[in-house]
Amino acid sequence: MIVVVLARRTIHAVGSLLGGAAITFLLLAVTPGDPAERVLLAKGRDSITAADIAAQRKVLGLDEPLPVRLWEHLSGMVRGDLGTSWSTGRPVLEELGSRLPATLRLTAASLGLAVAASMVLGLTSAWATGRWPDQLARAVSMVFLVVPGFMLGVITLDLVVVRAGIGSVVADGGWGTVLLPALTLAVGPAASWSRILRTTMLDAKSAPFLLASRARGAGTARRMFVHELPNSIPSYLTVVGIEIAVLLGGAPIVESIYSWPGVGRLTVRAVEARDTPVIVGFVMLAIAAFVVTGLVVDVINAAFDPRRRETARGRSR
Repeated sequence: MIVVVLARRTIHAVGSLLGGAAITFLLLAVTPGDPAERVLLAKGRDSITAADIAAQRKVLGLDEPLPVRLWEHLSGMVRGDLGTSWSTGRPVLEELGSRLPATLRLTAASLGLAVAASMVLGLTSAWATGRWPDQLARAVSMVFLVVPGFMLGVITLDLVVVRAGIGSVVADGGWGTVLLPALTLAVGPAASWSRILRTTMLDAKSAPFLLASRARGAGTARRMFVHELPNSIPSYLTVVGIEIAVLLGGAPIVESIYSWPGVGRLTVRAVEARDTPVIVGFVMLAIAAFVVTGLVVDVINAAFDPRRRETARGRSR
């Protein structure tokens, strides 16, 4: 049964990766502007002639029909070749691989901060429903939901680094400089997750087994941490798993603000230079992160909710 489920997930994952790559490739291909000219400008060329552009198009393979280019790109991906960066001439796998550790550190730190903050806000709201701690926690989460991440990053950078002189304007990708970028990236998800946790815990309070537990004289702390929180975890983890890919998708903005040497900053430069192979590689990385986290969340949810295990068994038959 497990083999069948894994086989189906693998087929869906491969389809998602190739489909996302194809759509991204086609969208970039029909975007106005000549990638060859953008690549030449990104390389620092001052004067560009029509002959230079024509020669660069031939080097990039842009003189081939679009269906041929798409087929060559997708067939290369199936063989494990994501192509070569148009801007640097290096393989895309090397470009992404050299910067992936920094992005993983940023994502891990922001995920930890977001989970911790959402737990504090969500549990406080659920415990003090209708009272001032609940209203304060909900107000804080609402503010952080409406403030754009890039604006928060600029404000934090100005107040903490420039004015207060704490930390460095340029991050080196290590754990020592990860706090401010991670905090900027974590604020939005933390606010969203806290509201979801509050809602699911309030729903759990009205469940029959909670009413029976209250009738037996179980204390508030026991009901919250032994019954309400475990029953809220599956829904909470499902949203967290989905938004891990959102964290990765928001990395380009945060990494650009803090000069974080990760995949996101590389992608921003690739967009500026119309470097299609690197952009498609980043999209595939984001899709892969979404697929993997979805699988991990399903496994964890099955451990918390036996009904999900029965559903998975029924689908595999």
